[in-house]
Amino acid sequence: MPFIPHTEDDVREMLAAVGADGIESLFSDIPAELRISRLEGVPEGLGEQAITRLMSERAAGDDANLSFLGAGAYEHHIPAAVWEITTRGEFYSAYTPYQAEASQGTLQLIYEFQSMMTSLTALDISNASLYDGASALAEAALMALRIKRKDKTRRLLIPAALNPRYKSVLKTLCGPQDIHFHEIDFDPATGRMSEDALAAAPEAAALVAAQPNFFGVIEDTDRLERFARERSLALIGAVNPTSLALLAPPGEWGEAGADIACGEGQPLGIPLSSGGPYFGFMTCRKEHARQIPGRIVGRSIDEKGRSGFVLTLQAREQHIRRSRATSNICTNQGLAVTAATIYMSLLGAEGLRRVAAASHFLAVEMVKQLEAAGCKRRFSAPFFHEAAVRLGCNAADVLAGLLEQQGIVGGYDLVGFAPELGDSLLVCATETKTEEDIAHFAAALAALVKQPARAEA
Repeated sequence: MPFIPHTEDDVREMLAAVGADGIESLFSDIPAELRISRLEGVPEGLGEQAITRLMSERAAGDDANLSFLGAGAYEHHIPAAVWEITTRGEFYSAYTPYQAEASQGTLQLIYEFQSMMTSLTALDISNASLYDGASALAEAALMALRIKRKDKTRRLLIPAALNPRYKSVLKTLCGPQDIHFHEIDFDPATGRMSEDALAAAPEAAALVAAQPNFFGVIEDTDRLERFARERSLALIGAVNPTSLALLAPPGEWGEAGADIACGEGQPLGIPLSSGGPYFGFMTCRKEHARQIPGRIVGRSIDEKGRSGFVLTLQAREQHIRRSRATSNICTNQGLAVTAATIYMSLLGAEGLRRVAAASHFLAVEMVKQLEAAGCKRRFSAPFFHEAAVRLGCNAADVLAGLLEQQGIVGGYDLVGFAPELGDSLLVCATETKTEEDIAHFAAALAALVKQPARAEA
């Protein structure tokens, strides 16, 4: 809020009304070891003028670095109209969709969002969004087990080349529910799911297919759909929405398509914002509609024949008994979804295709120039808009040099993903980069990567 209006007398009156001795007593249930005395770098309290100056100084400290970092969050051009419209009072302050007679605008927007996401993923049903891409995948895992509830196993097959944050959230949310995950190793040559690892996979209820995977590699989804069908597995597609403007959507993988698609919606008009807030999306086949978490908005006709929008499915703990809910944590990111819907409306199918095509073209050009600078592609399979490149020397040192000397964020150090990839970077280019940017990046990288190290590699 812009300011805190309560005076000390107001605070005393409120505390007296609830029978509390002081503000500290309101937090007595929090164990002492979990509390901290103060927030480092955050002042106790400042006036409006002082806090405005402080925040301006801190904002000026954010360097406008040239970034080739992706790894799950992507810099795309966002037309100015997107957030100008999103932050209008009609959208910005609208919240509850529960009273249809007073919420037609909110309900229609969610309905349009759902329509766009089903079109993008070629599946039948979309919910009204989730908290983020990682929690959307965890919800998809739980949903797959409900679909396969007659199976005895509570194991899912996931790719080793899955975003590590997604893995962490999967295990955090699903592990306590006696759900187990078996990782399918990636082929060290192609970067795709290993044929041998798939063939040796244990009995499971579902398979997660990341498209593209964490390395930016495009998986053979027809092969994965065939494998899932032969094993009677539910198939979950964890997808980048921008890539679906060019790649086959989950609903058209193989003969039958995926059962569920989910992913991170940030590329659809949401700024990077230091990591959030973002939103997750989820779509599925019609026959699985009763298992999808969250809410579904539908279009109906009233007694006078007029079109209207209503909540048609609300299988969440706010509306039914907790034991009957499909999810207890399916937070809907309404404002981010509003921006994404406006973004997709403004670009249209052709505009989104151009964004995806430009991103792919520039990523290919980037890899070519990095190879000319002495790097090597780590994997041979096709990629979308990011790829792993081998430097032949310590990636962390190169990243530090790029940032310090040239103001370039050079990518993601893959040593944290797998120790054997410690000489490799995951680099990304979207339509926001120019050929001049890429040439500057390649030249800066060439100056830092030592020729002897490349020869030894």
